[in-house]
Amino acid sequence: GDILDDYSRTDGVWILTRNKQFYKTTNEKECADKCEAERNFTCRAFLFTRKKLECLTLAENAKMTVTFTSTDTVLYEKRIYFMQCKRGIGTDYRGTEAKTQRGIPCQKWAEKIPHKPNYTPEKYPSAGLEENYCRNPDADERGPWCYTTDPAMRFDYCSIPECEDQCMQCNGEDYHGEVSRTESGLVCQHWDVQEPHMHGFILKHYPEKDLKMNYCRNPDGELRPWCFTTNPNKRWEYCNIPRCTTPPPVSGLHSQCLSGKGEDYRGRIAITESGNACQHWSTQFPHRHGWIPDRYPCKGLEENYCRNPDGEKKPWCYTTNSSIRWEYCTIPPCDRTEQGIADMPAQVPLTEECYRGKGQSYRGTTSVTASGKKCQAWSSMVPHRHIKTPDRFPDSDLRDNYCRNPDGDSSPWCFTTDPSTVWEYCNLKRCDDHTQE
Repeated sequence: GDILDDYSRTDGVWILTRNKQFYKTTNEKECADKCEAERNFTCRAFLFTRKKLECLTLAENAKMTVTFTSTDTVLYEKRIYFMQCKRGIGTDYRGTEAKTQRGIPCQKWAEKIPHKPNYTPEKYPSAGLEENYCRNPDADERGPWCYTTDPAMRFDYCSIPECEDQCMQCNGEDYHGEVSRTESGLVCQHWDVQEPHMHGFILKHYPEKDLKMNYCRNPDGELRPWCFTTNPNKRWEYCNIPRCTTPPPVSGLHSQCLSGKGEDYRGRIAITESGNACQHWSTQFPHRHGWIPDRYPCKGLEENYCRNPDGEKKPWCYTTNSSIRWEYCTIPPCDRTEQGIADMPAQVPLTEECYRGKGQSYRGTTSVTASGKKCQAWSSMVPHRHIKTPDRFPDSDLRDNYCRNPDGDSSPWCFTTDPSTVWEYCNLKRCDDHTQE
């Protein structure tokens, strides 16, 4: 692969950092080589100027320092320092988890109290032994660990979720790996071609399903990732993607009311809109069906509660009436009840479509990035783990997945729901100074 595939690119941004090195290079790839070979500090990013062909290797990335606009500059940031999950046994894990699986804070790798470490930053300079972050310098098969701050416990392992490009959580709807053969060994057909099999799974119709190359995907809620095959006699087949050994991360609060299509509804309504009682998902009577809870572990198919596991227009269930197979349920809409103003429409704030200054006072409801990606909810740790949470930044109004600027960045931003893109600036314009408040 291309060396730049390991970096996230942002055009027109400069970051301020003291720890940097200047090099003269002819292109971005040469600059990436300098970053990989940097020995003066841990290189997390580099800046490349197109006109001067200057290369600056940097010890910090945009989430660690101040950024500002610079027209001729391209910022490349190492993706590994944004990842909060581990691949395999996690020897390359460089996330910021700093407590053990039992919740004990980790001891800093450079300190000698309460435990004198065998693994130190001086002895293992390439192992990423920074601060007190969980690491795996000795390739322990059980994954990242740390020395603990408890004198009675020298070390313990950390609970780091596995990256879903190596394994699948749930039914693999969010699998973004590069397996491109079926379980019987057939090569997958590229999604953007119609030979040998014609199909409707075209990237422009499913932009959020990551239908790249001929990689196995699950765009339609199947049991697990699959692909069309290059064998004219076999239209499609499942792929052999291992299931992650760690449990799926808990997403934001499960909704008790109807938001959107209600796919995240986890309330206990168990009666259809015409008054029929719902059939239990784990039973096959009076209606036989394929929505078996064990097969779909992340769809919330508990008891006989109304759910929307298949992207219907709203939650539904099979009924206990043998003559009516299934019906929609009546779920109360969320509306604005979270803000407590459902009964006060006159007080609904006007939606702001622009920001002033750096946008730290922006309180609008835009939740889409400049490239069109949907924002991740601030209270959620999926797909990206982070520390910009509502309780840590109580004055920043980190509600839902609205664009905000809690850290004094150059404009409002958000974490994205795209596992391959940690964060982006939002699709917002600066307000005209003469606009009436």
